[in-house]
Amino acid sequence: MTGLNLTSPHVTGRTSVSWVMGWVLLALVPGWVVLIVSFSVGYAINMVLALLTALIAEALLLAWRGRPVMFFLKDLSALVTAALLALALPPLAPWWLTVLGTMIAIVFAKQLFGGLGNNPFNPAMVAYALLLVSLPLYMTTRWASPDFSLPIADTLDIIFAGQTPVDGATGATPLDVYKLDISRLTSAEVLQSPIFGSWVAEGWDIANLAFLAGGALLLWKRIITWHIPVSLLAGLGIMALLFSGDADVRTPIDLHLFAGATMLGAFFIATDPVSAATSNRGKLVYGAGIGVLIYLIRTWGNYPDAVAFAVLLMNFAAPLIDHYTRPRVYGHDKSVKGFKND
Repeated sequence: MTGLNLTSPHVTGRTSVSWVMGWVLLALVPGWVVLIVSFSVGYAINMVLALLTALIAEALLLAWRGRPVMFFLKDLSALVTAALLALALPPLAPWWLTVLGTMIAIVFAKQLFGGLGNNPFNPAMVAYALLLVSLPLYMTTRWASPDFSLPIADTLDIIFAGQTPVDGATGATPLDVYKLDISRLTSAEVLQSPIFGSWVAEGWDIANLAFLAGGALLLWKRIITWHIPVSLLAGLGIMALLFSGDADVRTPIDLHLFAGATMLGAFFIATDPVSAATSNRGKLVYGAGIGVLIYLIRTWGNYPDAVAFAVLLMNFAAPLIDHYTRPRVYGHDKSVKGFKND
C-alpha cells in the first residue's frame, strides 16, 4: 500500500462558487435600484466602473500569477467585491476614486493574499477604509441629497470632468447630520430636516428594507445562515437601547438600523465566508462584536457609519473566535476548548 494516495469518496453538491456569487449579486439588485432612484444615477456609474475594473485587474493578476484566467473570472467573486464597494462609495465620487478603490480591493486585499479563500480581510471593506482614511474629502462630501434631482448630464460632469457639485446636490448622511446637530438641538428639531423624510431617513430607509429583502433571499437559498446578521443587528440594537434611550442625547435605534449601511453590512458584508468566523457559535460572537463596534464607533468615533471598520476589526478576531468555538468532533464527547489538543 506504500505510495498509494488513498482518499475518501466525496459527494459533490449542486452549488458552486459561481452559483453562490450569482445569487449574491441578484440579491443586491433591489437595494441598488432603490439607491439609484432615491439618490443618483451615480450609483449605476459606480457599479459599471467597479465591475469593469475588477474584471481587468483580476485577469491581469491571474495571468501574472500563472493561474487560469477564465476559470477564476467565472466564479464571479471579483464582481461581488466590486458590487459591494460600488454600493458603499458616494454616488458622486470622481471616477478615479471608484477605479482606485476597486484596484485596491482586487489587487492588494484579494489577489496578493492568494485569491479567493485566502484573504483574511473583506476586500471591499479594506478598500473603503483606505479610501476613507486617505481621501476623506471625496469620501464625505460627495453624498447625493435625496431631495435634489440632479440631471444626468451634470452627474456625468461631476464624476468624469471634475465639476464641483452645485449647492444642494450633495450633503451629509442622516447619521452624520443627527450626530452633529443633536449637540445643540432637540430630537424633534433635528428630525425636521428634509433628509429624514417621512419615516426614518429619506431614501436610506427604503434602501435598507431592500437590502433586508435581499438578505432574506440569501437566507431562503441557504447561501448564508442567520447567525451573523441576527447577532449583528441584536448587538447594535441592544447597545442603542441601553445607551440611546434619550433621543435628545444620542442617535436613536431606528436611525442606527435604517439610516446607514446597516442592512447591507449585516447580510452582505459581514457574512463573507472567507473572512468571517465559521462555526455557528463563532458566528454569533463575530456578528455581535460587529454590532457593538458599529455602535461604539458611530457614537464616540469620528466616522458616522462605521460598518467597514467594525467588520475589519472583527476580521482580525475571527481566527481566535474560531479557535475557542470549535464544535464537537464526531466521535468525541465534547468539543475542544482553547489551545488543548485532545
